[in-house]
Amino acid sequence: MQGRVPEDLAVVVDAGGAVLVWSDGARRLLGHTSAEVVGRPVTELLAAALPPSTRRHVTDGRRWSGEVALRHRDGDRVVVRLQGTPLLDADGGRLWLVTGSAPAHLAGRTGHRPAELWDLTLSQLPVPVAVYDRQARLVAANAIMAQVMGRTEEEMRGLTLWEIQPTPPFDEYDRLQRQVLRTGETIFHEEHGQAPGETRPHAWSMFLSPLKDETGAVHGMCATVFDTTEQYWARRRLAVLNEASLRIGSTLDVTRTAEELAEVAVGGFADFVTVDLLESVALGEEPGPLPADAPVTVRRTAQRSVLPGCPESVVAAGEATRYPVGTLPLRTLAAGRATRHRPGDPELRRWLRSSPARAESMTRHMIHSVMMVPLRARGVTLGLVHFLRHRTPEPFSDDDLLLAEEIVARAAVSVDNARRYTRERRTALALQRSLLPERPPRLAAMEIAYRYLPTGSGPPQPGAGTDIGGDWFDVIPLSGARVALVVGDVVGHGIQASATMGRLRTAVRTLADVDLAPDELLTQLDDLVIRLDREEGPETRGAAEASGQVGATCLYAVYDPVTRRCTLARAGHPPPALVTPDGDVRILDLPAGPPLGLGGLPFEAVELVLEENSLLALYTDGLIEAADHDVEAGIGLLRRALSGPACSLEETCDRVLRAVPADRPADDIVLMLARAAALDEGQVRAWRLPPEPAAVARARKMAGEQLAEWGLLEAEFATELIVSELVTNALRYGGAPIELRLIRDTALICEVSDGSNTAPHLRRARVFDEGGRGLLLVAQLAERWGSRQTGTGKTIWAELPLSTGA
Repeated sequence: MQGRVPEDLAVVVDAGGAVLVWSDGARRLLGHTSAEVVGRPVTELLAAALPPSTRRHVTDGRRWSGEVALRHRDGDRVVVRLQGTPLLDADGGRLWLVTGSAPAHLAGRTGHRPAELWDLTLSQLPVPVAVYDRQARLVAANAIMAQVMGRTEEEMRGLTLWEIQPTPPFDEYDRLQRQVLRTGETIFHEEHGQAPGETRPHAWSMFLSPLKDETGAVHGMCATVFDTTEQYWARRRLAVLNEASLRIGSTLDVTRTAEELAEVAVGGFADFVTVDLLESVALGEEPGPLPADAPVTVRRTAQRSVLPGCPESVVAAGEATRYPVGTLPLRTLAAGRATRHRPGDPELRRWLRSSPARAESMTRHMIHSVMMVPLRARGVTLGLVHFLRHRTPEPFSDDDLLLAEEIVARAAVSVDNARRYTRERRTALALQRSLLPERPPRLAAMEIAYRYLPTGSGPPQPGAGTDIGGDWFDVIPLSGARVALVVGDVVGHGIQASATMGRLRTAVRTLADVDLAPDELLTQLDDLVIRLDREEGPETRGAAEASGQVGATCLYAVYDPVTRRCTLARAGHPPPALVTPDGDVRILDLPAGPPLGLGGLPFEAVELVLEENSLLALYTDGLIEAADHDVEAGIGLLRRALSGPACSLEETCDRVLRAVPADRPADDIVLMLARAAALDEGQVRAWRLPPEPAAVARARKMAGEQLAEWGLLEAEFATELIVSELVTNALRYGGAPIELRLIRDTALICEVSDGSNTAPHLRRARVFDEGGRGLLLVAQLAERWGSRQTGTGKTIWAELPLSTGA
């Protein structure tokens, strides 16, 4: 602020810069008593460096006069006009007498001639004016121009601007003056900077006009300067507001939006900005009401400073802090209105006293102006924004407060949108992840690794496909040590797609337990999708029809490690890639099949034999469309990544995702790799049985001998009972060919096949029934049991758990 100089202001400073005398006028101006100041360096009282012209006069030991920025005892910045007079002490040392200064005006009197009145007008004109001769040397300057330049008229007379002040931008001013003298045309020039005799920058509008006689000859020039600082700041505020409209809210990320707010403010009108969001808002949750009698926890979401590293901050970005009860920030939050403060305000002092580190930072960095603006949107308080100044001399004005409120209000809407998006996306992602496998099962038949990247895994962009998609995958253990691999993609995004995906995954698992062939399973799944589409509400169905996206795609594969046969079928899904043990990569040519949900069209299955250690890569279209939506280019990248040097499946997954540009996938990406293994001959035994009653005892005996060979005597009793019952059922209800097979895997698997397609059913036998107890006994002894159809009939199987030692 601009201070009024007391008439009795007098300060004496010795040659070393220490205060010797401190008058009562000085006490009234700055609030310090004589005992507090005498003996201390006078530089501790300065709020900014002395103007260049004043420093030069002090160095030369000459009398000086000019503006000086001082620091009041309560922390306020006080700008006054002072003059220093050099003195000598008894020993010949230099002293300085500092007193108040006022602009010198010529004394007025009546009876002036017109020329004298004109001279008085120029000298007392409230804008800087200077006159230069034909050689661009100063002829005369009024008192305001002398104050701005920090030199008296006598000191400047006869010198050019560059000789008066040999620093930029006065070289440019000197060039413009000579151009006016050469061309005789007026030049208008604007500049923002600090004049030699001023303590803070100003915006100057300069008119450089030629002085001509009646013949038009140029004899000199006149420089008239106007202080347009207010207009400059008004344009600056308008530019900041325009930049805020363009930059804030470019993403749907809460942290990035807060950072954009801080960047715009520091680049425009503040020196240090912090954005503190309520803890719940920073986490993307719904903010609750502010407690009236409890501290509030906030998180420093963003901060920016004109100084590198934000040295003013006492809270690191990302850390949580508290607003204690009764402090200024908490009351500002509760009131919901922006406030403006100076260091001497009692409320701000109490806030500073609650944190010694904050008080020390305010003093060390000479922060002289503070604004606190609540971040509110849709009637909800989201946080608090602090704006501070320490390098900009001017304190925040009422116009600055209005500007801060405007850009914070705009940012608050973007923060609230990002918070709502974060919450909804987290909900959809949690739903989808809960419906997907947590970890691949441990299988003897295959080694599995997978990656799932949801839509927009990076910072979300508005309108860039930021909803979670409906991609899914699964690994399902089947009977006979076989394994089913599933990859699917529900059309659409959001909660609805995730819910549909969950229903389809459950349906696939249920159908897989029935041991349907891949093409039959897809036919059943197709019917289910049609029913689901009919069950959708009219609003959801209308939206789907409007977008032209209905249904889903799916790839289903079953691998048998005993025969190494893999049967695959797909419904509109991208074909899998097969990597042979020698590194050859090829995309399998499978019948495409229609997408699920169309109905009435058949699906075809293809069977192939996989070499041991072959690699099967299943994926969704998001992977191959990540390369600028060019499917052929995506498949090419996939092939090159899979043909790389052999490594673990986890490393191969990472290599594929690095090769495909998927930093921000526009669609979900699923990648599942399966390396085929084979059960060796020592793990499988099979016997063909004749269709006669004696085969039961023979089967029991062969099973017992095989278990003894495998060292599984603890499972002999249960296995013989199961084999006896299953072979008996095959003889009684089935027919030739009858086969018994034992598989030693993670469990002991007993399988009996016959030539009948009739599936067995578990029932409770009544007292006088002769049959119906065999399957009940099998179900009691086995961990799992079931039946599946084969090309020649059916197979009934049962699994018995093995001990850890086995």
